[in-house]
Amino acid sequence: MEVEKDTVKKIVIVGGGTAGWMTAASISSLIGKDFEITLVESDEIGTVGVGEATIPTFFALHQLLKIDEAEFLSEVQGTIKLGISFENWHKLNETYIHAFGHTGKSCWAAGFHHFWLKGKECGYSDDYGCYSAELAAAKAEKFGFLKQNKLNYAYHLNAGLYAKYLRKLAEKNHVVRQEGRIKTVNQDASGNIASVVIESGKTIVGDFFVDCSGFSGLLIDKALKTEYQDWSHWLPCDRAIAIQTKSTQAPVPYTRSIAHESGWQWRIPLQSRVGNGLVYSSRYMNDEVALETLMSNIDGEVLSTPNFIKFKTGQRTQHWNKNCVAIGLSAGFLEPLESTSIHLIQRAIIRLMQMFPFQGVTDSDRDEFNKQMSDEYEYIRDFIIMHYHVSQRDDSKFWRDCRSMEIPSTLQHKLDLFVEAGRVFHGEGDVFAENSWTQVMLGQGLMPNQYHPIVNMMSDSELENFLSSLKTMVDQSVKQLPSHELFLSKYCPAT
Repeated sequence: MEVEKDTVKKIVIVGGGTAGWMTAASISSLIGKDFEITLVESDEIGTVGVGEATIPTFFALHQLLKIDEAEFLSEVQGTIKLGISFENWHKLNETYIHAFGHTGKSCWAAGFHHFWLKGKECGYSDDYGCYSAELAAAKAEKFGFLKQNKLNYAYHLNAGLYAKYLRKLAEKNHVVRQEGRIKTVNQDASGNIASVVIESGKTIVGDFFVDCSGFSGLLIDKALKTEYQDWSHWLPCDRAIAIQTKSTQAPVPYTRSIAHESGWQWRIPLQSRVGNGLVYSSRYMNDEVALETLMSNIDGEVLSTPNFIKFKTGQRTQHWNKNCVAIGLSAGFLEPLESTSIHLIQRAIIRLMQMFPFQGVTDSDRDEFNKQMSDEYEYIRDFIIMHYHVSQRDDSKFWRDCRSMEIPSTLQHKLDLFVEAGRVFHGEGDVFAENSWTQVMLGQGLMPNQYHPIVNMMSDSELENFLSSLKTMVDQSVKQLPSHELFLSKYCPAT
């Protein structure tokens, strides 16, 4: 049987890093038996240095790739992440934790927060977070594998080491790495990409291309001129500085997000170092002040020179254009506030494999891929905007402007539902479940005006016992756990 003219046989991935090597490892391992896969990257081009924290969805791809967790964590100097500590976001000197998993127990008609609200009104509810085992474990700096009531978790990892780890997997599956900067991108008469030429003069021909070239967008932007949706009117931060420091204490099992005058700082603890960075808006803070702010709020010996990064929040109008799919920063950028960068890479990879154009690109697959990716970016966009908009900080022009800005109607609807009746609904494609929205809205100071009347089916004493038993169960679970430091030393010591 003759191979059809448009059958995809040669895949070219432009760019390495997390996005490129995740793509290469996944395609080669899961659907790539008959493909010729080439990844083009240059050692001269550095990585961005952010995106070193994940969310629990990360497990999906690792399970498909049959990655051994302990081995992986050792090689990437990884630690456990149970959530994110948000400091100074609601008010100065106030902290809340957005933890993974579930809080309390919900019923068919109403989430747990409705029961908690009535309990609070009656005077026998503890803090909302006391009913989350993940949050309690994070505060206690503990982690382990429980036989019952297993904890939901993700990872902190060294992105550079993770790319190397994935490269080994990909090369075992016959992915060919080609060193070199791309000089020219050649297109055919229909506008599809036909080949790339590197500085050595070598031409690399492909049937299908994946753009993992980061902010430069060599294929999706430079060659295909794909438009970009600018969201900076909602998310004004457009700069970041990343720097690494030596650990001065045992790593905590959560990411720290510390709000400052015109942006926020991240702290991501690994086994031997801490990833630090400041995300800020150049409209409100210049680079010099930003660097000073970051350097005065880090601990330990500095291990790297500050990496200044410029970005524009938003996404491509088409993640998949012609015979090219953009994955990672080339597709769009949402600041790493909720650690969604690697999640979006993973989602794009899995969707691409589900819709892969084995027999050639079709409009229907391309359109559906673009719709699903666009929807997912918008859900995350709204979630991140909420952190800025729903705040009581008024100590700087940055925060006052964020509080007063007009927000997307989709987000406004969610906030109205919550404030008016405590309702939270999970949209299809929204990575953040009802509990995530609830934790952040409560943490940012939003409080529903009423709870669902179904709560009144319980007597006051029944409700009190219900809340008390949930907290006791959380406390007992956490009591069984070893310290996070001890867990790492036994399970996955850094190699």
